[in-house]
Amino acid sequence: MYRIVSKNQYSEKVFNIEVEAPLIAKSCKPGNFIIIRVDNNSERVPYTIAKADVEKGTLNLVIQEVGLSSTKLCSLNVGDEVKDIVGPLGNPSKIENYGTVLCAGGGIGIAAILPILTALKQAGNRIISVLAGRTKELVIMADDVRKFSDEVIIMTDDGSWGKKGVITVGMEKVINQEHIDKVLAIGPPVMMKFCSLLARKYNISNDVSLNTIMVDGTGMCGACRLTIGGKTKFVCIDGPEFDGDLVDWDEMFKRMSTFKSVERDEMEHYAEHIEKISHEIPRTQKGTEEKIRVDDSIGLLTDRNAQWRKDLRISMKPKERMAIERVKMPELDPAYRATTRLEEVNKGLTEEMAVMEAKRCLDCAKPTCVGGCPVNIDIPSFIKNIERREYLAAAKVLKNTSALPAVCGRVCPQEKQCESQCIHLKMNGPAVAIGHLERFAADYERESGNISLPEMEPANGIKVATIGSGPAGLSFAGDMARRGFSVYVFEALHEIGGVLKYGIPEFRLPNRIVDVEIENLKKIGVHFQTDCIVGKTINIDELEQKGFKGIFVGSGAGLPNFMNIPGENLINVMSSNEYLTRVNLMDAANPKTDTPIILGKKVLVVGGGNTAMDSCRTAKRLGADVTLVYRRSEIEMPARLEEVKHAKEEGIKFLTLHNPKEYISDKNGRVAAAVLDVMKLGEPDASGRRRPEVTGKTLTVDCDQVIVAVGVSPNPLVPKSIPGLALGRKNTIVVNDEMQSSQANIFAGGDIVRGGATVILAMGDGRRAATNMAKRLIQS
Repeated sequence: MYRIVSKNQYSEKVFNIEVEAPLIAKSCKPGNFIIIRVDNNSERVPYTIAKADVEKGTLNLVIQEVGLSSTKLCSLNVGDEVKDIVGPLGNPSKIENYGTVLCAGGGIGIAAILPILTALKQAGNRIISVLAGRTKELVIMADDVRKFSDEVIIMTDDGSWGKKGVITVGMEKVINQEHIDKVLAIGPPVMMKFCSLLARKYNISNDVSLNTIMVDGTGMCGACRLTIGGKTKFVCIDGPEFDGDLVDWDEMFKRMSTFKSVERDEMEHYAEHIEKISHEIPRTQKGTEEKIRVDDSIGLLTDRNAQWRKDLRISMKPKERMAIERVKMPELDPAYRATTRLEEVNKGLTEEMAVMEAKRCLDCAKPTCVGGCPVNIDIPSFIKNIERREYLAAAKVLKNTSALPAVCGRVCPQEKQCESQCIHLKMNGPAVAIGHLERFAADYERESGNISLPEMEPANGIKVATIGSGPAGLSFAGDMARRGFSVYVFEALHEIGGVLKYGIPEFRLPNRIVDVEIENLKKIGVHFQTDCIVGKTINIDELEQKGFKGIFVGSGAGLPNFMNIPGENLINVMSSNEYLTRVNLMDAANPKTDTPIILGKKVLVVGGGNTAMDSCRTAKRLGADVTLVYRRSEIEMPARLEEVKHAKEEGIKFLTLHNPKEYISDKNGRVAAAVLDVMKLGEPDASGRRRPEVTGKTLTVDCDQVIVAVGVSPNPLVPKSIPGLALGRKNTIVVNDEMQSSQANIFAGGDIVRGGATVILAMGDGRRAATNMAKRLIQS
């Protein structure tokens, strides 16, 4: 929590709020911004930093009440606390000696320009500042600006202070009086546009600082994207400052109006939102504090030659086991589940179903299924414990190698991994339902309240850091903690879990399941710090100075891919990351929360992977008529077969062998239709799937929302912040077989290495990195 230490009011709706944020105060630079979430129900909103006091550890923010979130922030008083602040974000301003710089600040943009003009003055520039507002009350911080300006000109629309007129009038007068080498403009978008046009008229280089719609502020969602110089840029990682001549201003104005109607409705119910500020105590499972352990050791529970195991094998003949039909997972009715966003589709196995399925396992002497599991779970051992109805023992076996068994049992593609290696398949039978059984054992333990903790090695006093709290980071953290290391996990978002929280809907993976797994890690000593971006809030050198001997990077691949086709930046064309983050992490579909979302009525989802399935099934639950558009045939879809089956049952339409070519807008800049290329399949490409080729035919489909789910790339924030780190294609981190990077103390795994991976593959990377880092640190 971040405490407010002072608050001053400039005008009726403009406030200067000083808040404690020592790490950000120490690391921020002129031009950076932050993201604030006021309370549990609030949205994440970007704000610029007016001042930073390193000694006090505080930030000064100038906030204008314009919407629900800013109004809630401005309603707080000294002593109150803000729930989350993350930063510094964006690229700092380029500070050098240009000569004479004309700084144009309008409204609260004056606060944003103050640290930049200060730095420019200190770099030897002559600074002429033109400050403007509609009235005298809206021209703020003039005395602060004067301290670092050679000349200050005040402009007000009504002439109540300084000269009467708009900001460009004052700017042009200066330009006509002396040579100007550079113009910097910060303020309302329309002001910046005309400041830029004026500078262009006189052939003066000019920069503007853009404040666009954002969700995460780290490049994960793509909500802030704009066309700059004919190319799509993400304001949060490529900006916020850009050459004003290159900005597509019309596009920016339209995109900034995306949620205007929603925000208007929210403000009409402001009183209700204030009453509903959450003070909930985090949910805990009944009885989880009671540490009941299974008496038998892991050695006995996994010993294939133990007497109990031998007795099970001879209790049934292999032919009898093979004659048992594979269990079918009970599911919610498709018509019902398509209307409920938070109820899990798969209901889980009953005890009798689980025991019967466990009997199908032949307990092979050389179990090939284990080789198909990236985290090397002792699959026969946990299944045989289920067969003898020792469910807690089965969970203990799972947790010996997997930090997230309840998660993996739900979302891992077992049909492509462990189950694909099952001996039953070689005998033309269906594989043992390993994933269903894994989920059963983990759920049974959680629901019983008898959650056991893994066996721990003595503490060795060595500190290690994990960057990112997704599957790779959590797996690494759990293994290192069990080995006696002191583990700290740094997470950029306000919640732990990474893609498990923001990317996977609750009807597939309920948040309560992830929360319990995280709580178990806390119980074995793993420390978590949210709102901390390594490379921004704190850097690698500082971690090393704080005594961290090893660092694991599991920051994921959160940068969404787009297709770079005409119309892709229209309103209501969004990445699956943005869409799912709004719905899953920010709970935007809940009327009690503040994060806005536009609910499409006729939605197209582009892509054929699991994320595309998650997006289309979410849109269906929010009331849309949904069509999935995929450029290959259904056979080539990378999504899990179960997800495809569920999507079809829920009424999702599949339009395969089609690919978007262009999006068409209505008069307000919102998407209204998609022009699709009709495709055919050619020869196989590098992926082994047949290459899609255009036929020359097109199809135009009406839509009011498009969700683009065509993959992600590694987020460059972390890898680019580590000097000398070897990077591969698309900023992936290059590692050896031990998951060690080009820097001996830095290991990495998951999507930041692979570019895209399943939960279980990322976990496997985390385990392998933990094994090798532990070996290296203990030896040294």
